[in-house]
Amino acid sequence: MTLTRGQERGQEHTRTTTIVTRVRDRARATPGRVAMREKDLGIWQEVTWAGYWENVQLVAHALLALGVGPGDRVAVHSENRREWLYSDLAIVAVRGVTVGLYPTNPPAEVAYLLSHSGAKILLAEDQEQVDKALEVAERCPDLERIVYVEPRGIRGHYDDPRLMHWDELLEIGAAHREAHPDAVERRMAQTRSGDVATLIYTSGTTGPPKGVMLTVGNIEYAVQRLVEGGGFASPPPSEKDLTLSYLPLCHVAERAFTVWFNAAAGVQVNFAESIETVQANLREVQPTILFGVPRIWEKVLAGVEIRLESASPLKRAVTRFWLRVADRIGDDLVRTGGTHTPLTRTLYAIGWVFCYRALRERLGMRRVRYAASGAAPIAPAVLKFFMGIGVAMHELYGMSENTAVATGNRPGRIKLGTVGEPHEGVELRIDETTGEILTRHPGTFAGYWRDPRATAEVIDADGWLHTGDVGEWVDGTHVRITDRMKDIIITAGGKNIAPSEIENALKASPYIKEAIVIGDRRKYLTALIGIELDTVGEWARRRGLPYTTYRDLSEKPQVRELVQGIVNGVNERFARVEGVKRFALLPKELDHEDGELTATQKVKRSAITRLFADLVEGMYRER
Repeated sequence: MTLTRGQERGQEHTRTTTIVTRVRDRARATPGRVAMREKDLGIWQEVTWAGYWENVQLVAHALLALGVGPGDRVAVHSENRREWLYSDLAIVAVRGVTVGLYPTNPPAEVAYLLSHSGAKILLAEDQEQVDKALEVAERCPDLERIVYVEPRGIRGHYDDPRLMHWDELLEIGAAHREAHPDAVERRMAQTRSGDVATLIYTSGTTGPPKGVMLTVGNIEYAVQRLVEGGGFASPPPSEKDLTLSYLPLCHVAERAFTVWFNAAAGVQVNFAESIETVQANLREVQPTILFGVPRIWEKVLAGVEIRLESASPLKRAVTRFWLRVADRIGDDLVRTGGTHTPLTRTLYAIGWVFCYRALRERLGMRRVRYAASGAAPIAPAVLKFFMGIGVAMHELYGMSENTAVATGNRPGRIKLGTVGEPHEGVELRIDETTGEILTRHPGTFAGYWRDPRATAEVIDADGWLHTGDVGEWVDGTHVRITDRMKDIIITAGGKNIAPSEIENALKASPYIKEAIVIGDRRKYLTALIGIELDTVGEWARRRGLPYTTYRDLSEKPQVRELVQGIVNGVNERFARVEGVKRFALLPKELDHEDGELTATQKVKRSAITRLFADLVEGMYRER
């Protein structure tokens, strides 16, 4: 599917609402209010709505000066920062198409994404990303300019006519605005609901990533359902709320919680310094709305376990007592759909004084009024822990192809183990034959970029989006996802097994980071298990067990016994045929650059079974 460029002259002006017009209008209404904050040299720097809109205009004028026309693709390769948002909105303002790249994308993936999208300009954060682009530039014939934000290591050392510093871009924009002051507003006025605003590339777990085309209309539908319609928090997000932006902005969920919530509701965005400093930044910001993928919530829970084990005996005993109380509170909240009873409210009030306030303060969640997990399945036990200590947790479901609009657990109507109820206006059904979840609404994407065959495979003639997820109804209202269709295991005995449930049960342990269940066309199930280095390392330290590397630690017999105990406990919760009969410990942490994980930290199952084939086959040899 190609994009229509259209004629700028003679085209009737429209008043299409976009995330750009929302920011412009907010800058006019509350120019001095803080829109976002970012740390610079250890100090939080504030950007007002007026400053936000000023920078968007300068970048937009610069893009016009550089010849960006309707439908042209402009890529952004950066960590989360102000310039990401300035660029994204400026691209949409000139009717271009934003293409986000993950900061961890290796050169080979950068080459594919830039060449496949046909990006005309690349906005790169620093020397690392510039180096990747220059390394593959010959394979990207459409790439004309590379604009870098951080000059360290680039200025004075690189001699490539395509390179341009961010400050130079702003100067070009200022000069263009001086000569053509109304150019950006005129281009904005020509925006149509069907204009493609962004390409969001899929994870690529089973093949090359596909570019999901989301239109202006798709994004507006998502805003109306998720923000203005109260699809998430109650009351809906507002200017009083704060978020911490730390997950990659090229992912649809983070784009929603950072860019769309900010533009539509005025939520103040605070950018984390890096993924490594998220915990410290959470404590500083104390956000009111917090989104995380399962790995984040699992890691926070593992961190609690580490700190607890290293605390003094008295503090450890007191905390464990109140965590047992929290577990009881969590059980009751699960039973009531997240609504406190007089008893749980009393218990929590006492626990707040002795434990929960300090714990939530340390986790950076003292003020969180709405927390969400999405993008992948999560163990209910992890969600229950946070509910018990007072963090209002909600599991959500959506995907790039439906602009993240599908289902969500609503306050007071939470059913643990489900992804909630369909949002208002969303048609959702489950195929009676395959169990596949299908959705239909105005947020369904325009198709895959340059791939009409793949588009036809997921959007049928009646407009239903085939998600590829297998699910079932719970009590006729909530949806429970059992697995991805492509991941369902059919054993040699013909039994269909959803591996994600078993994997999530294993990963609920603070000692296990990764679990990949194997058994397709095999006699029994096995698992490749990766330990959580921090928690297992602390466990080993307390027992006087020396080790040097991840591999050394994973090969210790005592560590294998620890994991065996966890596996035995999980097996007791499943049917005999669903039990993990044997397991092998991974000799290394899985990594995106090694091709074992996607950029969103999803396991590439086919790659794992190929790369660790010896371990897999060893588990199936007769002993």
